[in-house]
Order: sequence, then C-alpha cells, then structure tokens
Amino acid sequence: MADGRSWEGNWRVRLYERVRERGYDSLTAFAEARPTASLIALAKELGPDDLAGVQVFSGLLAEAERRKQITRLVRGLLVRELWACLPNGWPAVLDDANRFKVAKAFGVWVAFTPETHKERADRAGDALLATPPPPGWRPLGPNDELLLTLLPDEEV
Repeated sequence: MADGRSWEGNWRVRLYERVRERGYDSLTAFAEARPTASLIALAKELGPDDLAGVQVFSGLLAEAERRKQITRLVRGLLVRELWACLPNGWPAVLDDANRFKVAKAFGVWVAFTPETHKERADRAGDALLATPPPPGWRPLGPNDELLLTLLPDEEV
C-alpha cells in the first residue's frame, strides 16, 4: 500500500464489507478458507489497493479474542509464515541460507503473536529447531497434528 489508501476512511467497515461480499460471515471464515495464504495475500484478495495485511491481522485477532481462540490464530499465523518463507517445506539441512528462512518465518510469526502467547510461541519455535519435522513438512492449517502438540488449544 505505497499510496497509503489502506488507512483512508473506515477501513474496518471496508474490510468486513469485502468479506461479506465474498459470502463469508466472518473474517476468520474467509481466512480459514485460505489457510496457507499470507496476511498480505488475504489483504490483496479483499482489496488490492486499499487494505493491508496488518489490518487483516487486526480483524482476525479481534475475532479470535471474542471466540477465545487466540492459540488457534497463533498456529494459523505460523502456517502462513512457513508457507511464505519455506515454499518447499521444512529444509532437510539447516545451513545458513535455510536457517535464515526459518528465522524469518519465526520472526514475523512471533512479531504478530499477541503478548499473552509469545512465551508459548518461543517454546514451540525452539522445539521445532531442537527436533525438526521431516524434510518437506508444510502444515496445511492450524489443526496440523504437530502444531497441535506444540501449541494445544488452552487459552492463557
């Protein structure tokens, strides 16, 4: 959004109008229909010129808070970042280049993770590095078995 139009007017109303135009009753339902799409990709689909990924995240977080599903949101964010940063899945070897890709995915993920869940996210990231998943692993959504083990649905 180089031209800054995403912040003009009431972007929340615009965001939810676009979600409803696409036949969804919530932003969460829209996003979960695209579980591997980045926040930026979701924003572009909803408004290529006037919505930003951070606005999509803000709406998703508000809905997750109301539904008491923040841990699920956090797992979903990790899925989105892994798909964005590791298009071929988890690397077989964590050489410098692959370690950077993993660090980038984890960094963006933790940056978006709400403060209440940062410690759990850090531990989950540490666990993935200590005991890496199989090469090529790419979770398909927040219900991935490994992610559910690392970040179970217990709200803090």
